[in-house]
Amino acid sequence: MKIAHVAPLYESVPPRLYGGTERIISYLTEALVGLGHDVTLFASGDTKTSAKLVPCRERALRLDPRPLKSDIAAHLSMLDEVRKRAGDFDVIHFHLSHLLHFPFFRDMSQRTVTTPHGRLDYADLASAYERFPRFPMISISRSQRARFASANWLATIHHGLPSELYEPDFEAGSDGGYLAFLGRMSRDKRPDRAIEIARRTGLRLKLAAKIGDDDRAYFEEVVQQMIDGDQVEYVGEINEQQKAAFLGNAVALLSPIDWPEPFGLAVIEAMACGTPVMAWSCGAMPEVVDDGVTGFVVKTIEDAVASMPALLQLDRRVVRAVFEKRFSARRMAQDYVAAYERLIDARGHARAS
Repeated sequence: MKIAHVAPLYESVPPRLYGGTERIISYLTEALVGLGHDVTLFASGDTKTSAKLVPCRERALRLDPRPLKSDIAAHLSMLDEVRKRAGDFDVIHFHLSHLLHFPFFRDMSQRTVTTPHGRLDYADLASAYERFPRFPMISISRSQRARFASANWLATIHHGLPSELYEPDFEAGSDGGYLAFLGRMSRDKRPDRAIEIARRTGLRLKLAAKIGDDDRAYFEEVVQQMIDGDQVEYVGEINEQQKAAFLGNAVALLSPIDWPEPFGLAVIEAMACGTPVMAWSCGAMPEVVDDGVTGFVVKTIEDAVASMPALLQLDRRVVRAVFEKRFSARRMAQDYVAAYERLIDARGHARAS
């Protein structure tokens, strides 16, 4: 099968630092190549891939030091290039924010699939999607899908990671260890809740998080004063190599989110290390975390504190085994191939009729 993947240009594929969407695109395209498919990736020029790369910008936008950049212009140029080559592919898979590509591909919507990687509860999204009802969509969780039930959903496919990416240490944290927080330093991710849980349980907490421009005020006004450098430590934004040790050596990952999380990549990264998860009952967390098996899903800080002893007793080998069964990149790629085949079959039936 000839498959095109179209990535956002904000980060390279995979990203050098933070970037869940681009990381998943990398895992998916590599797995599809491994399954024998002919994959072309439209992305920034600093991308590393086994697929055929079409560089659509010299480097990713976020780490480009030039002060004046137009993300809209960059993405429009990429979409024009995809349009020129559209006849080369059986399926064009878009991973762009919202629906930027829809006007370009209205006349060939049934040759495309779109995976939205973010939240779908913005005020203007529903009315815009209604203008383009023929575009097939693939959700990354049932929770994400439920927020826009009228879309043309082709499938729901949970994320996956390469099984060999993390080597679990089943004895990690046996000497006391630390709690981990990984993600963005934002109001949505609620690092302040993680700090409060650490304080109430007496456990150490390490925060590894990106501080974006939009989140800097929140960090400085709320979180920074809660970090004492002793029980609560901020280790900065970490890369993929650092992440394995950071998650693998933790006794648990805290995901105390306060937003409709479409999936939560850090959660399955922790599971791949055998590390259990304490997650809030928001968004996709009840789908991703098997309560009482790979972690606990709670609604309050009090529940989190009360569940901590049981969380720390969960079998890390079982956590890893569930990851291998539910969240491998190979399983993700096979699910996407099945969705692509349904799309192609539907096109054939439409032509025949």
